[in-house]
Amino acid sequence: MFTGLIEEIGTIKTISNKGEGLIIETSAYFSPELKIGESVAINGACQSVIEKSPNSFKVFCMKESLNRTNLKRLKAGDKVNLERAMLLTSRLDGHIVQGHIDFEAKFKGKVQEGLSKVFEFECTTEQMVEKGSVSINGVSLTISKLTPYSFCVSLIPQTLERTNLDELKSGDFVNIEVDIFAKYIEKFLSAKDNKSRISEDFLRENGYF
Repeated sequence: MFTGLIEEIGTIKTISNKGEGLIIETSAYFSPELKIGESVAINGACQSVIEKSPNSFKVFCMKESLNRTNLKRLKAGDKVNLERAMLLTSRLDGHIVQGHIDFEAKFKGKVQEGLSKVFEFECTTEQMVEKGSVSINGVSLTISKLTPYSFCVSLIPQTLERTNLDELKSGDFVNIEVDIFAKYIEKFLSAKDNKSRISEDFLRENGYF
């Protein structure tokens, strides 16, 4: 479990094939503190540490993760957002991020708006709501504008400095994780045995009127 607050921008050192997956080595100042098997989000995708050195760590990215994320597009020298698993003793300053990427989105462009920059991304938005939360390359952000096929977020200078999002170019792909609560609500409402239960009486019984 993560918060969407990036700890560090790492650099991809090496990438090698292994079966149908990839072994990815990433630089990280917190590498000495890692344990084998520990979870680290790379561009928002939860990966398990299989090897570490004083200044880097390696993960094995399996086929399922490659199919859903932009990790398959990485090359040596690329910058990636890194976050270790959240501590239960810390404040949850972002939002609940699982590190389970739902799909990729295409970056359309950005415009300056005062001190912030507005970024637009192209993808399906069925599980998104305006002013709701979304994780982009592991960064917890708030949706400022929404259409059926795109959405916008506004990034302040601090976020731009601490993440790799300001390096995006038009046509680049980012990892998207929609709000877990939105997914559960959609699942509940789409279930056949629940459709008949969502009625005015049901809502009254549960305090909505």
